[in-house]
Amino acid sequence: MKTPFSKVLGILSIIALLFVSACSSSDHSSEKSSDGKVTIEYWHTYSDQEEKVLKEKIKPMFEKEHPHIKLKLTRMPYEGLKQQVIAGVSGNAAPDLMRMDIIWVPEFAKMGALKEVSSLDGFDNVKSSVFEGPMATNIFDGKYYGVPVNTNTKIAIYDKKVLDKAGVTEVPKTMEELAAAAKKAKDAGAKGGITIGGANAWGVLPYFWSLGGKLTNDDYTKIDGFVNSPESVKALEQLIQWNKDKILSPTILGGEPGAWDGIKKHEYMMLDDGPWFYSVLMNEEKKKEDPLEYTVRSLIPEGPGGSRSVIGGEDLVIFANSKHPEEAWTFAQWMLTEEPQKLMSETGLIPTNMNAAKDPEFLKVPFVKEYVDQLETALPRTPIPQWSEFEQVFNLNIEKALRGKMSAKEALDDAAKQGEAILKK
Repeated sequence: MKTPFSKVLGILSIIALLFVSACSSSDHSSEKSSDGKVTIEYWHTYSDQEEKVLKEKIKPMFEKEHPHIKLKLTRMPYEGLKQQVIAGVSGNAAPDLMRMDIIWVPEFAKMGALKEVSSLDGFDNVKSSVFEGPMATNIFDGKYYGVPVNTNTKIAIYDKKVLDKAGVTEVPKTMEELAAAAKKAKDAGAKGGITIGGANAWGVLPYFWSLGGKLTNDDYTKIDGFVNSPESVKALEQLIQWNKDKILSPTILGGEPGAWDGIKKHEYMMLDDGPWFYSVLMNEEKKKEDPLEYTVRSLIPEGPGGSRSVIGGEDLVIFANSKHPEEAWTFAQWMLTEEPQKLMSETGLIPTNMNAAKDPEFLKVPFVKEYVDQLETALPRTPIPQWSEFEQVFNLNIEKALRGKMSAKEALDDAAKQGEAILKK
């Protein structure tokens, strides 16, 4: 019999805790050095290119402007990182700061692992300088436990050849226009119209929200009455109908070709995706076509809920056991100012600082503008500590509804019931 996954995680946590406790000593890396400077440690998961900018531009600039602080950069592997952080916190061996996946922040805040930053001097200035959606990913129990260091979202990407073949001369601006265009594309021989990557929150939420659906109330404290509201049920019913009408691409339920392949082969009308769609395909070896040439970009079409997309990215958090929280906060504030944000944007990361994101030089990147515009109305996946658990319920019920095993109302009523129980944990 297989060991339950939860037990495996527990065993890994104990092993990691023993390892970190054994390796740590009373001399934490964030102590003052002989020259009187304070060293703060920053864990990150930047890529090779991003780390190069961090080391060669960000670190020297920060240390020049703040000569009493030294920045120690530690790149961490993403695999197994969550358990390593848990072990580090338990063993008093966590760093001062960390670039953390946005969906982890409320969970670690509930553990008491993170420093609340919304009461610190300068927080209001930081909050007013960044996009509202990414900022909201740091909320727990009405307070903020981090700041958004970089962000991303998804937009609508259309294949020009499929649009031309279908006789669609303008990209859809509304959900009704999107469905109509997808039907034309299917009638013209396309294998798929609206391409959603999968029956899961990341894939479905831009449509669910835009069609009027909600996951919780505005302060993320109640699920029942929101995820199963009449508006939410109607939104899911619309997705189910699109699937029955075969204007959704087969990717929604794991069918082939995959989303990118379907677009590259000019078999799908549109997909929604992040800026990596362009950064990866534009740098692909032996590419037959430039994606900038055969696609056109637009915001997610507007529905009763507006034009909504889902937010990704990372937040900058300070651990509660940091020995130098004041210096850590100094760096966090600085990292969200315009110049550092512009420097990191050289790698393709989207700034959370609104002025940096809207800087004319950054907007010269040919595929960036639509993403920056979409961030104005994009929403966070619900910033609750129990998000991962609720997401599993939501994903499973959405798939069951799309496969015809549950009605939209049954799927969302069940998600609401289970969600309320999860919130009480």
